[in-house]
Amino acid sequence: MNTMRHIEASGLRAAGALIVAAGLLATGCSRGGSTTDAALAALPRSTPASLSAYYGQELRWRDCGAPGFECSTLKVPLDYDKPDSGDIELAVARKKATGPGKRLGSLLVNPGGPGGSAVGYLQSYAALGYPAEVRARYDMVGVDPRGVARSEPVECLDGSQMDAYTKTDITPDDQRETDELAAAFKKFANGCESRSGTVLPHVSTVETARDMDILRAVLGDKKLTYAGASYGTFLGATYAGLFPERVGRLVLDGAMDPSLASRRLAEEQTAGFETAFRAFAEDCVKQSDCPLGGPGTTAEAAGKNLKAFLRQLDAAPLAAGSSDGRKLTESLATFGVIAAMYDEGAWSQLRGALTTAMKQKDGAGLLALADSYYERGEKGTYTNLMFANAAVNCLDLPPAFTSPEQVEQSLPAFEKASPVFGESLAWSSLNCAYWPVRATGTAHRIEANGAAPIVVVGTTRDPATPYHWAEALAGQLSSGRLLTYEGDGHTAYGRGSTCIDTAINRYLIEGIAPEDGKRCS
Repeated sequence: MNTMRHIEASGLRAAGALIVAAGLLATGCSRGGSTTDAALAALPRSTPASLSAYYGQELRWRDCGAPGFECSTLKVPLDYDKPDSGDIELAVARKKATGPGKRLGSLLVNPGGPGGSAVGYLQSYAALGYPAEVRARYDMVGVDPRGVARSEPVECLDGSQMDAYTKTDITPDDQRETDELAAAFKKFANGCESRSGTVLPHVSTVETARDMDILRAVLGDKKLTYAGASYGTFLGATYAGLFPERVGRLVLDGAMDPSLASRRLAEEQTAGFETAFRAFAEDCVKQSDCPLGGPGTTAEAAGKNLKAFLRQLDAAPLAAGSSDGRKLTESLATFGVIAAMYDEGAWSQLRGALTTAMKQKDGAGLLALADSYYERGEKGTYTNLMFANAAVNCLDLPPAFTSPEQVEQSLPAFEKASPVFGESLAWSSLNCAYWPVRATGTAHRIEANGAAPIVVVGTTRDPATPYHWAEALAGQLSSGRLLTYEGDGHTAYGRGSTCIDTAINRYLIEGIAPEDGKRCS
């Protein structure tokens, strides 16, 4: 039920993924300006003696079980303020540079989330699908962030509990349904605390960025070369703010704006999904099998037709042909539609799923899309993506809302941002209100004064990270270079634009950043 996410290389997409779980951030800003004065302060250049053992460790590489890959474990402190209080072990994987050409060092990749597995992303996509000329010159490296996948994963609910959680009504019509939604959020939060209470206070983006600096040093790189998608841009920018003098070549694709507070972030992302839906709807009504309307139907009318269908599901969920009897609820259908907004390549799949649901009363297609969003396996198990997502987001920023009453007051603004998704995404943003750990972060600018040129990539009709966020981040960074893709989908690198790929490849291989403001289509 988290709202911001970037699904990694599943059937829907092959680039990062972002989820806004409840309160990632809040005040919009335009290129060159921000409504918050606070800026992330750089850490001292010298390494504290208390961390010297971590920086001096040697990785022991072993076979991963996948051809060409090596795996290892990196030790980092659980608490950077108390390095003697214990360690966390992080899973690391790499695929060495293939040549020809001189090796340029390590290229760390992160697919987003927060909660996406960088190791999984590396092995399923980045080390195989990044341009050959990049893979030839760099050791491709992925490290699962603390709390994620193979790195001390946050756990909250079992499979049956998650099934109940994901079908919870997220458009409550009365006090009883409102109380049930709040109870679901509380049960989720309490489950995280009971199963992962030790690591839960220590999965912030700042801590993960500090982990990356230890890995950089252990890999033998003087500076960090990094490609982050979606939430991975916030992680990369945070690294730059903390260690500006150690910035090598950073690509931040599908950028987030760190100066925004949670409520504003959620509201603006809601508008982003509306923009993506309108693009889908305009394409859909041109097709002969569009269930939302025929030629001449406006995107607004198509949205009303979808909203009416979702309301029908609220009253009467559809059978979905699942062996365990699960049905397609309004909540699951909503996030099934949202899942397909990340990549225009999934539009035909969504059109077919909507057709079978709306015309044939079969919810299987939309349920499959929702399962891909939540990373639910065929046997009813879930990855820890949603658990880690909430844990990181709720620690990084204070909650978007602290009570159902605040959500109700905000509904007009959210529904204006998106008549289709506004109500659902407003209520979904309540989850951090019940989090057992107080947020340690706040909205702030990231300037990274003294850093080498950093490439910030924005897509004009990106559903999950609206384009103006990329403009804002590029404007905050002292060395930011904005690269624009005029198109649809979430993120731009490796999605078919020769212009984008050429600019980024040249930057990674030759160190020549594109001209600030360069536009591609």
